Amino acid sequence: MRLVIAEDNVILREGLTELLTLRGHEVVAAVSDAQRLLAAVAEHRPDVSVVDIRMPPTHTDEGLRAAIELRRANPGEPLLLFSQYIETSYASDLLADRAGGVGYLLKDRVAEVSDFLDALRRVAAGETVLDPEVVTQLMGVTRRTDALAALTPREREVLGLMAQGRSNAAIAETLFLSPGSVEKYVTSLFGKLGLAPAESDNRRVLAVLRYLDT
Repeated sequence: MRLVIAEDNVILREGLTELLTLRGHEVVAAVSDAQRLLAAVAEHRPDVSVVDIRMPPTHTDEGLRAAIELRRANPGEPLLLFSQYIETSYASDLLADRAGGVGYLLKDRVAEVSDFLDALRRVAAGETVLDPEVVTQLMGVTRRTDALAALTPREREVLGLMAQGRSNAAIAETLFLSPGSVEKYVTSLFGKLGLAPAESDNRRVLAVLRYLDT
């Protein structure tokens, strides 16, 4: 894959560059701020951009806002947010643009390099990849309505796993359910959230994002 890295911490930026290069990927640009990120993506059109959320000059949400700008300019622009922080203010807007190819992982919770590389591949393929803690925080934003109240406790569990991009088989294995039972829960979720059933994992993630957007 061809990658752009946007990370203001020079040690982490160079470390990611070396790691990805050793694994056979091409880092076409490694930048330290949001403006350079926008320029690098426009110039190189990478397969995925790895973006930190807090970058200069204010170290608040520059990376996240740049990611939203990139997606507005080019829907489906593959982006993996890789941060120590969960920012709910714009994250649901980024994730709810329906184009897929987006991820949000927490640096401290990536235990294996293989998990990070798998997330990159999935984002490049158009999937949505969310850390479970990100899902928990997004589902706790105060602007939610009674949509969640309509779900059973088991449906909420399935919903959380769907938001992580899990397939029906993976959900069944995690919750010790049959695939048929999971399919029934998924169908019920779509009905309660006002979405027609669909096959792709990305569409299932949109069930959570539709809830967050209500």
